[in-house]
Amino acid sequence: MDKLEIQGNGPLRGEIRVSGAKNAALPILCAGLLSADTISLDNVPRLQDVGTTLKLLRQMGMKAEQDGTHVTLNGAGVDLPEAPYELVKTMRASILVLGPLVARFGQARVSLPGGCAIGARPVDQHIKGLQAMGAEISIEHGFIHARAKRLKGARVVTDMITVTGTENLLMAATLADGETVLENAAREPEVTDLANLLVKMGARIEGIGTDRLVIQGVDRLHGASHAVIADRIEAGTFLCAAAATLGDVVLRGVSPHILDTVLDKLREAGAAIEAGEDWIRLKMAQRPQSVSFRTSEYPAFPTDMQAQFMALNSVAGGVARITETIFENRFMHVQELSRLGADIAVEGNTAVVTGVPRLSGAKVMATDLRASASLVIAGLVAEGETVIDRIYHLDRGYDRMEDKLSAVGAKIRRIA
Repeated sequence: MDKLEIQGNGPLRGEIRVSGAKNAALPILCAGLLSADTISLDNVPRLQDVGTTLKLLRQMGMKAEQDGTHVTLNGAGVDLPEAPYELVKTMRASILVLGPLVARFGQARVSLPGGCAIGARPVDQHIKGLQAMGAEISIEHGFIHARAKRLKGARVVTDMITVTGTENLLMAATLADGETVLENAAREPEVTDLANLLVKMGARIEGIGTDRLVIQGVDRLHGASHAVIADRIEAGTFLCAAAATLGDVVLRGVSPHILDTVLDKLREAGAAIEAGEDWIRLKMAQRPQSVSFRTSEYPAFPTDMQAQFMALNSVAGGVARITETIFENRFMHVQELSRLGADIAVEGNTAVVTGVPRLSGAKVMATDLRASASLVIAGLVAEGETVIDRIYHLDRGYDRMEDKLSAVGAKIRRIA
């Protein structure tokens, strides 16, 4: 397995272009199943999860071609509405084929996702919503079997806010008969990006960006062209790295509006931030100050930025309290940060981080995608050498992170 070797060596300076959002690209790729026409996509990040999704779609009969960050999909030949365990177990987002398959083909056989390192992510809300829309669903031998001659519009109120649940039901509703109302819908920018593509394909959706989506079903969707939005979590990760190293970094190709809470917390930590329509500049002139926060659904502080801010707080002045409300196992990076000299105590779903003057390099192991990002940030500020093992987690969500960091002065290299 590949590893990352990092030498802590001072401030990051320069420009970084932010890649397309993984969490927008995956549902958008699955939306290609809703039409027999061609979907042309730009700004698709080059990630392991994108590759897995394309493999899954091709297995179903989809024509999918990738050239750098451009992807062309054509669903005219889809003839196998099935997602096998071998692919779903490596990527939970595979559940996003369920809604489109039932909506367009009247049936789907999708493996239940396996366990997830950061906690339970049940799919019961997806099933409940499709049943409300008239699908007959059974679970046998680890597979969800769903059937419906044609889905019917319905009012669906989810018990909790679920991003993939909202996306699955939104896609299903576009081809349902009549009006579907999704209450308690997720408001993440990635959900909005999916909805904007669906509208370009001919879907009729009102309330985009709110927690109440109203969809009038249509008979068919047509082809469209769309550029995936920037990855706000990648952007936030690089901003945390710049802040921790007392750097001066400009991010290109990202709107500041999808990062409001993250930018607020970085300002609270002492960073000077300027922003335009599609760029953000962060400059940190002194040791950062600790910032406390509580993760919650968008537009509140994102759980996907919790680990990166924990790394920043590890070298900040003061004491921070970090409360995780989304995933029950999302403090697995604490013991690895502690190996680098961080002072962190966990009390239930709250971590108390007491900033230390410096971290020291060590061998550490990535436990999940965002945990690995926190270890990279910590490695950049640690004295000496840090080696991060199991970085396949990192490759699932970051497009050539080591190349982008090297370009702004980091001493970081991949060891095959």
